[in-house]
Amino acid sequence: MKQFFGMSQRGDLREAVRGLSNPQLILLMSNGSMFEEHVKQLEEMYPQVPSIGCIGMCYDTRVAESGVGVVAFLDGISAAANVLEQVSVMPVKYIKRLEEDMRKVNASHGDTVCIDFCSGNDACVLTTMHTALRQRDVSLVGGTGDGGKISANGRVYGDAVAYALVKNHNGRVKTYKENIYHKMGDYRFIASNTDRDRYILGALNGKPAKQVYQDILHVTEREILTQTFQNPFGKINGDDTCIISIKEVSGNALACFRQVNDSDVLVLLELGDYRAVVQETIQKICQDFPRRSAVFSVNCLFRYKLFSENGYMQDYLKEMKALGNHAGLVGYGEHYNNQFVNQSMTCVVFE
Repeated sequence: MKQFFGMSQRGDLREAVRGLSNPQLILLMSNGSMFEEHVKQLEEMYPQVPSIGCIGMCYDTRVAESGVGVVAFLDGISAAANVLEQVSVMPVKYIKRLEEDMRKVNASHGDTVCIDFCSGNDACVLTTMHTALRQRDVSLVGGTGDGGKISANGRVYGDAVAYALVKNHNGRVKTYKENIYHKMGDYRFIASNTDRDRYILGALNGKPAKQVYQDILHVTEREILTQTFQNPFGKINGDDTCIISIKEVSGNALACFRQVNDSDVLVLLELGDYRAVVQETIQKICQDFPRRSAVFSVNCLFRYKLFSENGYMQDYLKEMKALGNHAGLVGYGEHYNNQFVNQSMTCVVFE
């Protein structure tokens, strides 16, 4: 299979798709003011080609911050794209669409992946989708777009998740998640006074969450929102840890970018040697896939900010380019199978 990537820093979709012919699946990443126009235009240029889209920055060896980017797959794949609606209320209502699309592409473990762009309520959405995907042991990679909108097959939706199933006829596919944080000290917290709808973390071990975070890290209230780049929370999930970023201070509580529930076990994380972690990921992928057709990744907005502020973002994209054809989305939350995580990178590699 082949992966095409094109971008336009000024938001010219025709410029972004220059040279693209006979795509079998298109992923659109656009800016907020032109998103709906780009969705309509893309459908006119490539009618009947399965597509999904969202509002967000994209990249290959450069980043398009406010323009438009297109990733397309072609030559040796089967693909289907669709949408689950009403994700804040009842995404399971539409799950038969995903089940039918898996049958359509003959999805199977090892050669098929699901890529999704979500407008929100990610944890519930991923749990719902996982119930269908696990029937065929199909992995998922994706992320949250901006603006509460996504697109599928030329239509814009709110309160929905767009997904694309991609079956590689010429080799394997495998998903990866990269974590540049590790556990800090022996801190262990039981969450309480949470608000699931507003992603509020009220208390840790019975004390106000804001006070606990400030006392441990010796930061002012104003510094909390930048300190989360260095010290997010982590939720224990079996042998894995899901990263939880702090979004804002809410009184004596902390609002997060992902849901925290009463009685969740949390730890405090600290930033590790991210340059070394990136090299480890690249080496792991090269070991698993000596021959690679394409890599599609989702990097968290916070990682993008962290890497940019430390002068590493351009080096990072050059290093990932060593894998071959690499492109991706800057997301507001990352998806990995049934996990909704923050401050992470998830990707799918095609043989």
